[in-house]
Amino acid sequence: MRRDSKRDRGVMQQAMAGTLEAPEALLARLDAAARRMETPCGDGLMVWRSWGEGEPLVLFHGGSGSWRHWIRNIEPLARHRRVVCPDLPGLGESAMPPPAETPAPIATLVRQGLTEMLGEGTRYDLAGFSFGALISGHLAAQAGPGLRSVTLIGAGALGLPRPRTELLKVRDKQGEARIAAHRHNLATLMLADSGQIDALALLVQEWNTEHGRFRSRGFAHGASLREAIAKARAPVALIYGERDAIAWPELERRFEALRAVQPEAWTGVIPGAGHWVAYEAAGAFNAMLLDMLRRRVGAA
Repeated sequence: MRRDSKRDRGVMQQAMAGTLEAPEALLARLDAAARRMETPCGDGLMVWRSWGEGEPLVLFHGGSGSWRHWIRNIEPLARHRRVVCPDLPGLGESAMPPPAETPAPIATLVRQGLTEMLGEGTRYDLAGFSFGALISGHLAAQAGPGLRSVTLIGAGALGLPRPRTELLKVRDKQGEARIAAHRHNLATLMLADSGQIDALALLVQEWNTEHGRFRSRGFAHGASLREAIAKARAPVALIYGERDAIAWPELERRFEALRAVQPEAWTGVIPGAGHWVAYEAAGAFNAMLLDMLRRRVGAA
């Protein structure tokens, strides 16, 4: 079959040069390269990883996720910053948190771990995706001057209705049925272009599903994030993929909800991308995040 697209030619050239990396090998290599630290979490430990050097950029993953949600962002961002990724409580390798009726106690637990991880008084920037955006907002409401900026990505809980997404149960399935369920869930919630559901996305989704115990979807509704971020003293930004399943087609209403409590908030949209924008449009996302950080820090 003839390949005419620039993307296909690029993939072929990479393959011929031996630069393509199998998903399992990529995950194992990044994990092995990370500096690992553990902090208290409920009756166990919260696991943190970091890569690179310089000013810390802390990334909180989404619900039912792990640090692997940032698999396409860690290395590009770590060329500029020290990238710090926890597994949030009850997800990935981290222990369950104590029972909580709101996200605030979980944010407190994470903030305490982050202080131990970075050291008291260290200045850092924070970015959170989906459930991680919610925890970021509640942490920002509690944080002192060490928090330099907070970027919310694919955020819910802004006081607006959330479109319904019908996800399939996965844990009761095996083999091809399980893979099909993962594909359905990724296409329904996470990625706007089903062609982006590749072997790496499926591997990350499967690992995260196997290791996810904390159920965060109950926190995704209401106005909890908007109320928390109103108390933030650090500059705030909000990024969506244009076709984010939890926000499209009313992205501007979400920007307005944020500006109602943070009038100077920065906003950005990445064309064509879905909820997991940091994966689906990694190059555009990495560039936008770094540019926002440079300009906000300069303005501050």
